[in-house]
Order: sequence, then structure tokens, then C-alpha cells
Amino acid sequence: MDYEVLYGQLADLEKQLKEKLALMQRLSKSVAKETEGGDLKGLTKDLGTLMEANRQQAELFKELAEAVEGFDTQAYFESGDYAEQMLGYCRELAIDVRGEYPVYEMFPYRVRFDTENQEIYLDRKKVQSMRPKSFVQTVKAGQERLEKEKFNAQTFVNELAEAYDLAVMKQKKGPEDDIYLTSLHRFLAPMGRFRKDYDIQSFSFDVARLYAAGEGRTKNGRRFQFGPSREGKKALRILDSEGKEQFLATIRFFSDEE
Repeated sequence: MDYEVLYGQLADLEKQLKEKLALMQRLSKSVAKETEGGDLKGLTKDLGTLMEANRQQAELFKELAEAVEGFDTQAYFESGDYAEQMLGYCRELAIDVRGEYPVYEMFPYRVRFDTENQEIYLDRKKVQSMRPKSFVQTVKAGQERLEKEKFNAQTFVNELAEAYDLAVMKQKKGPEDDIYLTSLHRFLAPMGRFRKDYDIQSFSFDVARLYAAGEGRTKNGRRFQFGPSREGKKALRILDSEGKEQFLATIRFFSDEE
């Protein structure tokens, strides 16, 4: 199955329908003019043409409804056709994808398919789109919009350092020990309703932009260093400035006098 085939059918029917509607509008104006002027001969002719156009319009509506109803959305999802075509469009638009059906990561987004209800979730937002091409364009537009948003690396590194200091104290760590980034996310967004607005994907995107910014210092002069981990589940997968994936698990803040 391929939505583009259905799209072509629907586009053609909608074009014909648009032409019929335009014709009916013109005829309606003629009918009103002929009624006002008493042109019964012209009125009779245009009414006949109008009735035929109306019949043809009804047929077009019926064909549209049958085409839509004949498209098995559940089979489209379950067969994997949708996902396969979606991945193809991702390649065309150079969107990095990881994962497998029904969950994918398109950094910084998480895409999940709900086959039972034929729905797609982009992070927590439900996206109503049975057209893979359109869905991928939505993802691409979102990524480009995020890239254009202003990012103050200095502000973020200071906020991250404050969360780091809290984590060191709560976890009884040394003042320059490695702390998991996922732990810092919980300190930055301590309550569930906060994490809904600033989820782990959004946090990962900010970490990626800080990583791209390179070396920096906190307001009290400390530097930071990212680190890996053997526990892959605790690592954040990001894309660097060249689009290459990196796995960052920990961070530590330290002074030059260490």
C-alpha cells in the first residue's frame, strides 16, 4: 500500500470537484440574473445545466468517500508499508533515524506508532497523518525550527552546574565526580508536570548544543567534561555539529586547580 497512490486519486477527484463547484457558482449567478430580468428561456436552460452539474458533483463526493473508505489504514500500519515509506522519505531529507518499528528516534524527537488506533506520536503529541511524506516534512520542519531557536550556552552550563552541585550533595559524591546526565535532568525538572514541558528529548537537544559549543566555564570559573558509560541505557544519544552520533552519559565540573 502507498498513500501517494490514494493521494493521486483524491487530488484528481478534488480537482474535478473544484471545477464543478466553480461552474455551479457561475450558473447560480446567471440564474439569479435571469430570474430578476425575466429571462425564462435562459433560466430554464441554466437550471437544467445546474441540475446536471449538481448530479455530477454528488457522484464525485461519492467517489471521494469510496476511495477514502477503501484505504485500509490498519493494514497500512500493520504491514510495515507506512514505516518503510517513512524511512525512505527520511533518507531523502537527510533525517537521522535510529530504532525499529514501532519506536524510532529522529533526534531530538521520539516517534511511536500506535498500530491499534492507527495513530502516530511525535514525543507526546498525537499527529494525525496517514501520509508518510507529510509526516516526515513535519519532523524536518520541527528540527529546523529548533535549530533556529536561540541558545545561550553560558546560561545552560550555569543551570547544569547548579543541578550538578545538588546531585553531588544528594548522592554524596565527591565535588568533581562524574554524575549521570539523566540524574541532572531530574534536578532540572523535578516534578512530572515540569518534565512534560522539558522532557529528556528536549534536555538531550540542549546538551547537544552545549557539546557543539565546545569548551566553556561556569560563572565561578569551573570547566566541564562529558563522559561515556558502560550502561548504555543511561547514555544520551545526540548528534554533533557534523550530524554524527555521540553517546554522552556523564558530566563533571572541575576547577583548573584539581
